[in-house]
Amino acid sequence: MVHIEIDYRRLLKVLWCEEPDRVPLYEHFVDIEVIEAMLNEKLRTLDLSKDSSKLKYVRGLIKFYRGLGYDYVPLELPLKLLVKNVLVAEDTAPLSRGLRSWRDELHGTIETREDFESYEWPEPEDAVDYRLMELLCRELPEDMCVVGGVAGGVLEHIMKLMGFTPFFRALHTDRTLVRNMFDTVGKLIFEVDSILVEFEKVEVLRMGDDMGFRTGTFISPHNLREYVLPWHKKCVELAHKHGKPFILHSCGNLESIMEDLINFVGIDAKHSFEDAIMPVTEVKRKYGERIAILGGVDVNKLSYYPPDKFTEYVKNIIRECAPGGGYALGSGNTITNYVDLRNYRIMIDLCLKYGNYPIPS
Repeated sequence: MVHIEIDYRRLLKVLWCEEPDRVPLYEHFVDIEVIEAMLNEKLRTLDLSKDSSKLKYVRGLIKFYRGLGYDYVPLELPLKLLVKNVLVAEDTAPLSRGLRSWRDELHGTIETREDFESYEWPEPEDAVDYRLMELLCRELPEDMCVVGGVAGGVLEHIMKLMGFTPFFRALHTDRTLVRNMFDTVGKLIFEVDSILVEFEKVEVLRMGDDMGFRTGTFISPHNLREYVLPWHKKCVELAHKHGKPFILHSCGNLESIMEDLINFVGIDAKHSFEDAIMPVTEVKRKYGERIAILGGVDVNKLSYYPPDKFTEYVKNIIRECAPGGGYALGSGNTITNYVDLRNYRIMIDLCLKYGNYPIPS
């Protein structure tokens, strides 16, 4: 593990589009299989219903992120939502988790208004495991913070609960159901965030809400503006009311709504970039004076580039994105259990070697 001075204020400076002492590292999260492999410690088998297991888990997270030079620990708490439309298959990643699960695109847990009316929604105070956040904040060293929020965003949760196909169908056949879903899920996320933002060590509020694919958004920009972005805006305003920045993580090509995200929603930073859509160097040139840009090291290249070629690729990102501040180095999405761990370490080492301001040309 790399020894380096940790200071969460470094990340905060970046999120307010300022220039810190060095480029910080940023990840939405690192897959637990990667954490276990690099710590040589098992965390997946813990029974997180028990405080002793929760404590071991959060200590493992702190040890991992701090040891690699991160100024924060990411922790998003999953909503306790009953789902029935889950599919599983063998996980063939090098650091396999055994089975990989995803939501059935053709079927949902809530497909009709009757399903919606009979669904048992949790109360905000019972909707997530707040105890996990309490223990993390208690154990966290003074020089680190938490970047947190609800795991999964408004659109993401609704598309998974309804199933992609039933959701798209309902947009044309039952707008009342769609409105009910967005009002219910949006309100629940907002109310959970209203509790999480009160944690002193949660210095940054974040939402992960995948809204697109490689060529565009999942639903029309008009529908996003009507149903999704107003809830994003409420969560941003909540963060700002507490003097905290807000990060949006969203995959896909969001060019059609970027001005909405900046001017209407008011996000402070954007994460998740893919070279096939727009390289992060171009994103930084286009939007870097108005919002912070996070990550952007393409996950495909993290996974298969040879080390020498990957080294030059990452060096160029640092050279292009770091000057002027408002940038943190990391993957374009997450450190998945199929990335090349050698490249992951190369990326971290390059950040620590070349990321000190002024950035070398």
